[in-house]
Formats: sequence, C-alpha cells, structure tokens
Amino acid sequence: MNEKKTEPGADRRSQLRERLIEAAQAAIAAQGLAGLKARDLAAAAGCALGAIYTAFDDLDELILSVNARTLARLEVALDRALGDAEAEQALQVMARTYLNFARAEEPSWRALFEHRLPPGVDPPQWYVDARNRLFNRMDAPLSQLLPGAGHVARAAFARTLFSALHGVVALGLEEKIAETPPKLLDDQLEMLVRIIADGLMMESARLI
Repeated sequence: MNEKKTEPGADRRSQLRERLIEAAQAAIAAQGLAGLKARDLAAAAGCALGAIYTAFDDLDELILSVNARTLARLEVALDRALGDAEAEQALQVMARTYLNFARAEEPSWRALFEHRLPPGVDPPQWYVDARNRLFNRMDAPLSQLLPGAGHVARAAFARTLFSALHGVVALGLEEKIAETPPKLLDDQLEMLVRIIADGLMMESARLI
C-alpha cells in the first residue's frame, strides 16, 4: 500500500525535475550561467519558486544536471566523428570535434567550466563518471602512441592533453590575447595535436 501511495508523488517529482532541467538548459544555452534565475526557472517550469528545492537539493544540483547533458551531447558528437580513426588521426578528430562543439554551443560549453561548487563540496559521483567518460575517449589513441605506458599514466596524460587543447580553444574563442580568425584557430589546434603526437611517438621509441 505504501509503495502505491508514493508512486504518484515520485512521478510528479520526476516530471518536475525534467521540466526544470529543460528550462535551465534553455536559459543557459541562451545566456549562459548569468541567465539562470530561480524565479524565471519556476515560471518556465510552471511551478512555485519553492518547488525547485523539492526537486533538487539546490541550484548546484540543477546546473550539474544540465552540464551532464551537455557532456552527453559532446560524447555523442565525439563518437559519431571518431569512427575507426586511430592514434594521431583520432586525436585530431577529437580536437576538431571539441572545437566545433564549443563554437556551436558556446554558452552551454562555457557553463561546464564556469560553474563552481562551494568550497569543500565535491561533485556527485554520477557527474564525475560523466566527465571521466570523455577523458576515457583518449585512452585508445594514447595506448597506440604510448604502448609502454600503463592505464594510470595514460589517464594522467589525457587530462594534461585535454588541458592544453581546452586552453587553445578557450583563448581562441575569447580572443583575449589576440584576434583569432576561425581558420587560424583550426590550424593552430591541428598543429598542436600533431606536435604532441610526434613527441609521444619519439618518446615511445626512446623507451623501447
């Protein structure tokens, strides 16, 4: 009996969560995190302001839910683009796909990095897993370029490589250092990946 009584409430909460995620996703896509206002979200989702906090612990959980969907869309884009690409070609495809995704969904993409949890608060495991799946995409090409490296070493380098690629993309799109025409940014990113891949192959040969 108790289970049947709670099912309608749980279903309504699930529907409310979905409406709020969709409303927050639309707000972030249009104006970035700065456009996310609790009162506007409640109006868009058709609920009272306080209902947001019955569906989510706080706005941080709601933002992480939106960001997880952004990561999922990036994951799909990477999988579609990669195909059977190997080693350096795969890294080039991933870098180019990442740049194209950032261009196409810039406010949502920026929200992945602009959102900060309060000091001392760690992201939930489901979000960490979503983020790590993207890093894991680099493991296959890196295992070819660094055949002697173990998984832990490759995982660490994947994060380093991502940091380098992200830095080029972020600075290139912001144009804070210098004006960066799209073609120049494309070429610079391709060159960076080629230099890194060549360096990894040289390092691998040295260790053999």
